[in-house]
Parts: sequence; structure tokens; C-alpha cells
Amino acid sequence: MTRAPLRDLFAAMAATALVVSAVLVGRHIQHTDHTLFVGWPPLYAAWNPHLGPGTPAALAVAVAVVAYGPPVAARLPWRSLLAVAWGTAMAWTWSLALVDGWHRGVAVRLTTRNEYLQVIDRFHDIPATLKDFTHHILLHSPDHWPAHIAGHPPAATLTFVLLDRIGLGGGGWAGVWCITIGATACVAVLVALRVLAGEGLARRSAPFLVPAPAAVWMGTSADGYFAAIAAWSVALLALAVSGQKGPRARAAAFGSGLLFGLTCYLSYGLTLIALIAAGVLAIGRNRVRNLARGLPFLLAGLAVVPLLFTLAGFNWWEAYRLLVDRYYQGAGGIRPYGYWVWANLACTVLIVGLATAAGLRRTGVTLLRDRTGLFPRSGAPDRPAAEARLSLLVLSALLALLVADLSGMSKAETERIWLPFTIWLLPACALLTRPRAWLAAQAVLALLLNHLLLTGW
Repeated sequence: MTRAPLRDLFAAMAATALVVSAVLVGRHIQHTDHTLFVGWPPLYAAWNPHLGPGTPAALAVAVAVVAYGPPVAARLPWRSLLAVAWGTAMAWTWSLALVDGWHRGVAVRLTTRNEYLQVIDRFHDIPATLKDFTHHILLHSPDHWPAHIAGHPPAATLTFVLLDRIGLGGGGWAGVWCITIGATACVAVLVALRVLAGEGLARRSAPFLVPAPAAVWMGTSADGYFAAIAAWSVALLALAVSGQKGPRARAAAFGSGLLFGLTCYLSYGLTLIALIAAGVLAIGRNRVRNLARGLPFLLAGLAVVPLLFTLAGFNWWEAYRLLVDRYYQGAGGIRPYGYWVWANLACTVLIVGLATAAGLRRTGVTLLRDRTGLFPRSGAPDRPAAEARLSLLVLSALLALLVADLSGMSKAETERIWLPFTIWLLPACALLTRPRAWLAAQAVLALLLNHLLLTGW
């Protein structure tokens, strides 16, 4: 084994040690102090080995991706690859969700006491509810919102209210929505990668965007839906600063702003997606004219969602201030920061898999080695420069995740909360050699997590 693969293996071993430490220390803290409020630290889950109706399908998808993923991704026409990636991501997510059965795995996930569907009937008058929304965030307020409604801006809940209004009510349809939309996140990442780092690296990334353990929480968590909206805002920004001109570039800029505005009204913490967007702009800074032409359309799109909610009477900043108080009124005020500030990173390892840990090692090395080639002035970037661009994008996502971690507002449950950031770490796997072995490691970890634990989300 050459030095680079051996170092990749050491990185994966270090990530494994981090997870084991988080499990052992977490079990001790929970046993002695009972302050973590999770059943199987560092995950919000319970030990429950089981099989289910989705098991055969999950095994079949895993074998197919490991065996055929790299050659298929290399040979398919680009548009066909995007369609196959979306379809395979849905098949993988659905099969993992159905390991717990339709009822427990999908239909009731978004109907529990802290979830969005609990308050559908309170939005019969949407404008009045939005105007009154902040009055029910704090725990001592009358008819206070359940945890997830209080913890998110109202666009999150409104999504399910509007689904109910068009006849797609109930947990089953909510789960279908989250899985179907959430699975498009991998397509958005591929679109962005092709523009920023070239088609070759995008194709190498494609198989790794499917079998990542993150899919365990993409089905059926609303955060999977949030991840897709945020990912498309970044992908459209990449298209806006690419070499395109005319209506398409302007439409991409407007769409990027529109979706980023929506992202901020789906989750307060997803304002940090701006750091990934900054990475996109840094990579495309040699195309400053394209950015300048699209900036008015980007800002116009960005204003739409905040303007609508503000006119409806919802104050984002006031709601966020109250949310911080609510957070510390509940488990967030008891969970120890000293444990979660590093155990959250162990959760991240379980979301992105050991292959991504090895890939992140390579991104750091790539940026140190090839940073001078990040911004070629003309023509398609050569391989070292393309890898450096991919690495910069990945590390911008890692920076966003670290800021979220240090904020103290993400103590536990980051296996779902951080999905919008972690999907941008997966492309680091494109830098790895021996892709089939690493794909197998990803799939095996996802299968073990889903079959040994009963996740809370």
C-alpha cells in the first residue's frame, strides 16, 4: 500500500476513534448525570437490532452502487447521470426508511408531539397565525409551539400546511414529500460540482452522494427537505457565476436568491449556507463580470421571501431572539457544551461515513499543495486546479459546520440538523483511490446504523 491510501486509512481510523470515544464518554455521562437526553449517545436513537421490509431492497441498492456506481457514473450521458443519481438516492433512502416499516419508518415520523403536523389546525388563518407566531415560542407562553415549530421559522410548518390544503395531508404524504425533494440534493451538488470543478470530478463524486449514511436521516426528516432547498440555492449560484450569459444566467441568479431566502425561513441556522455560497463566489471570482451582471437579480430574488413574511407580520429577528431563550429553557440549557462541542463531530462522522473522513484529509492536502492553481484565468481547469476548487468548496461547508458547532445552538441531534452542510462534504470522496472499497464502507455503515439502532428522526 502506497503512502496516500495508508494515510487515508489512518484518517478513517482516527474518525472511528472519535466515534468510539463519543459513545463511551456519552454513555458514562448519561448514566451518571442524565444530562445528554439521548438514548444512544452521541445519536438521538435507541439500541434496537431489527430487520424490516426495506432490508432486501437496501442490500440490493448497496450492492448495485458498490459494484456498478463508478463505471456507470463515468459513462452515462450527463443528464442521464443526474436522473439516475436522483432515482438511486430515492431508492436508497426509501429502502432504509422502510427497514422500520411504513408506519414507524415513514407515516408517523412527522406526526409525533414535537413535529410540524401537530399544529396544522392552528394555521386555519395563515396571516393571523404568522402575525401571532412569536407570541408562542417561549415555553411559558400560552399554547406554546411544540419544539420543532418553535425552533424554526414558519416556512417549515407552512410547507406541510400547504400540502394539507391541496389534499396531501397526513404523515405519509409529508414523508413522501421530504424523501422526494430531499433526494434531489445530490443532483444539486452534482450540478454545482460540474460548474466549479469540472465534469470529471463531479462524475467521480456521484456514487458517493448516494450510499452515505446521511440517507438514514434524509428519510423522513424535514431537514432532508431543507438540505435540498439549500443545495439548489448554491447550485443555482454556481450556474449564475459560470460562463453563461443572458436570460439563463439572470434566472439562475434570481432563483439562487429566492431559494436562499426560503432557506433562511426554513431554519435559522441555515443562514450559515452563506459560507458555502462564499466559497462558490471565491472559486468563481475570475468571472466577476458575470457576478456583477447577476447581482441585481440575486438580490431581487433574495428579497422575495423575507418581504412576504415581513408584510404578513412575522419578525425573523425577534423570533430568533426568542428561540435562543426557548433553547436554553429546555434540554439545550442542560446538555453539556463540553461534551457536545466534540461529540457533534462524531455525529458528523456517522452521517458522512469513513470515506468522507479520508476524503477530507485529501482536501486539506490538495489545498496546501495546489492553492496557486485555484483561479485559472481562462479555459477549463487542469486536474490539480479542479481538485483544489472542489477542496475549497468542501472546506467552506466544513467551516459552516464548525461555526454551527461552536455556536452552542446545536447540542445533539446534529445527525439531522446538519444534513444541509454535510452533503457538501461528500464530494471530498472524489479524491480517493479505490472507490469501490470506500463505497462499500459507506454502505455498510449506513446499513448497520439503520438495522442496529432505532433512530428518533
